[in-house]
Amino acid sequence: MNTIPHWINGSPATGETTQAVFNPATGQEQARVVLGGGAEVDAAVQAAAKAFETWSESSLSQRTQVMFTFRQLLVEHEEELGRIISGEHGKTVDDARGEIVRGREVVEFACGLGDVLKGSFSDQVSRGVDVHDFRQPLGVVAGITPFNFPAMVPLWMHPIAIATGNTFILKPSERDPSAANFVADLYQKAGLPDGVFNVVHGGKDAVDAILTHPGIEAVSFVGSTPIAKYVHEQATSHGKRVQALGGAKNHAVVLPDADLEFAANHITAGAYGSAGERCMAVSVAVAVGEAADALVGILERKANEVKVGPGDQPGTEMGPLVTKAAQERVENAVGVAQTQGATVVVDGRGLKVDGHEDGFFTGPSLLDHVTTGMEAYKEELFGPVLAIVRVDSLDQAIDLVNANPYGNGTALFTGSGEAARRFQRRIKVGMIGINVPVPVPMSYYSFGGWKDSLIGDHPIHGPEGIRFYTRPKVVTTRWPQPAQQVTAGFTFPTSS
Repeated sequence: MNTIPHWINGSPATGETTQAVFNPATGQEQARVVLGGGAEVDAAVQAAAKAFETWSESSLSQRTQVMFTFRQLLVEHEEELGRIISGEHGKTVDDARGEIVRGREVVEFACGLGDVLKGSFSDQVSRGVDVHDFRQPLGVVAGITPFNFPAMVPLWMHPIAIATGNTFILKPSERDPSAANFVADLYQKAGLPDGVFNVVHGGKDAVDAILTHPGIEAVSFVGSTPIAKYVHEQATSHGKRVQALGGAKNHAVVLPDADLEFAANHITAGAYGSAGERCMAVSVAVAVGEAADALVGILERKANEVKVGPGDQPGTEMGPLVTKAAQERVENAVGVAQTQGATVVVDGRGLKVDGHEDGFFTGPSLLDHVTTGMEAYKEELFGPVLAIVRVDSLDQAIDLVNANPYGNGTALFTGSGEAARRFQRRIKVGMIGINVPVPVPMSYYSFGGWKDSLIGDHPIHGPEGIRFYTRPKVVTTRWPQPAQQVTAGFTFPTSS
C-alpha cells in the first residue's frame, strides 16, 4: 500500500497517523495519506521562513526563470498528472488535463510579473523631492484547497505567491492528495530552492495550526461557505491577511429568443461535467416564459445521453463522485426534492457501471418545477443534479438570482444585446457569462464572487492575487546639494 508523505524543506516527511485514499471508480482503498497537525505545520513554517530570507532577496529574473521551467514541466507531465487526479478524484482524464491547463495559465501570468510589478515614479512633486512606490512579499503564506480541483486551485495560489517572493505551505484535501506532491517534485526539478514550497497533509488539526501559527502572514482558502467563514474569522483574529472563497448556487437564465439547442448543450456540460463537483457548476436553469417546456425537453434528452463511467475509460463524459458519502448525499437530495414537489424528469439514482459496481457512481438527475423554498434549490448539492425553475420574465429571473445568498457565477443565454446588457448591469454576481455557461475568468483577471461566495474582499489570482501576496511601499526622497540650505518647518509638510 502506497503511503503519501508530507513534503517539507525539499524532502518527504512521514508520520504515524494515516487515512485511506480511495479510487472512486472502484470504491477500493488505493493508498494511505499521512495526516499532520501542529508539529508538521511548524516544521514547514520554520523551513519556509528560513527559505524566505534568501528567496525574497532573489532577483525577479531568477524567480520568473523558475516559473518558465515549471510551466514547461507541467506541459511535459500533463498526461501523468491528469491520470493521478482522475484516479483519486474520479473526474475524467480529459477533464483533469483541462484543470491543469487552466492552472498553468496562472503560471504563465506569473512568468510575466516583471511588467506587472513595475512601480510608479513621480518627479519633482515638490522642489527637489521625488516619490516612487514598489511592492514587497509578505513572508510565509499558506493555501488550504478543496478536493474538486487538486491541481488547478492550488495553481491559482502558489505561482503568484512564489513569483512575488513569498514562500508557500500547501494543505491540500486529504481525499486526493497526490497531485500536491507531484507538483512539489516538479518545482524541485524546476530549480526552486528547498523550503520555498511545502506540502502538509491533514484535516482540521492541520488547518487550525495554519490559521493560528504566528509565522504565517496570509492564508488563501477555497471551499464551502461555512468553512470559509471559519477560516476568515480565525485567521484574521490572529492577524493574518485572508483570501476565503466559499460556495455557490450558479444560475443559467434562458430567454425564449435563445438558441435552445445551444443553451441546453452548454448547460448540460456545465451541470454534469466533473459530476457537478465544481464551485462554478450550473446547478439551476432558470427558464423564462415560453422557453421552459422546449428547454426541459432538450435537457432531458441530453442528460440521458451523458456517458457515465470510470474517468480513465475512453468515451466517458462523467465519472463517479469523490466518496461514498457524497454519492449518498446527492441521491438523498433527489429523493427529498421529489417529496417536496419537484418533478424528477431524469433520475440518476441507483446507477451501476458494469465492472465497477462498488464505485461511487450516480447518473445525471434533472428536476423540473423546482421552487426557491425546496432544499434542491437552497443547498449547494455539489453533484450532478440540475434544477429547473420557471419564471415569466427576465426581470423576475434577475430578482430570483439576486435574492439567492450566493453570488459566484451566473449565465444568460439570449440573442438580445439589450437583455444581456440589462442582465450584466443589474445582476448581483461576481462572474457573468453571456452565452457562456461557466464564466471562469482568464488568469490575468481575478476570480471571485459576491455575497456568501466570497468572505472578505480578496478575490484570487490576476491583479488581485498580486495585491494579496504583496504589500506596497511609497518612498519620498530628497537629495539636496551640499551647499543648499533647506529650511525645516514645524507645521505639517506641504508641497511647493
